[in-house]
Amino acid sequence: MDHLANPNPVLEIFVGTVFLIVVIFVHGVGIRSISLQFSKSWAHVTSATAHWRLNLMLSVTIAALALLHFAETLIWAVPLYVRDIIPSMRDSYYYVLESYTTLGEGNVALPDRWRLLGPIIAMSGLFTFGWTGSVLVSIMTDFGKFDRLQARRERVEEEAP
Repeated sequence: MDHLANPNPVLEIFVGTVFLIVVIFVHGVGIRSISLQFSKSWAHVTSATAHWRLNLMLSVTIAALALLHFAETLIWAVPLYVRDIIPSMRDSYYYVLESYTTLGEGNVALPDRWRLLGPIIAMSGLFTFGWTGSVLVSIMTDFGKFDRLQARRERVEEEAP
């Protein structure tokens, strides 16, 4: 039982790294799936596509990305709760969201022997939010190109006799 009372940084880093890899792998699979679905939907966009449909497509994509992040934080929170590292699921999930988003209010804390997990959870959030941000930039670039093309078409139609 002495190993439970004394911190083992190698174990903490190993466990944290395994979960970090799992979370980033899940994010990669999720991002690819969301991007693929967006690309399939975008392939059907024409100049006649209603703006509300474009806005709906963007909203669904953003919702899917948010749900992906919520699922990833569960990957961290469930083991913390199941292993009784944090005694309530709500506190466990709150702690993970707080670390993952790097909010860091510190209302819930890990026991000393697991406190290195907090920064590793934050690393996973930084990686995945950065990746999500790049996907959103790509998607908004598609929207910008579409809007510029639409504006050119409208200008040509206005100039035509």
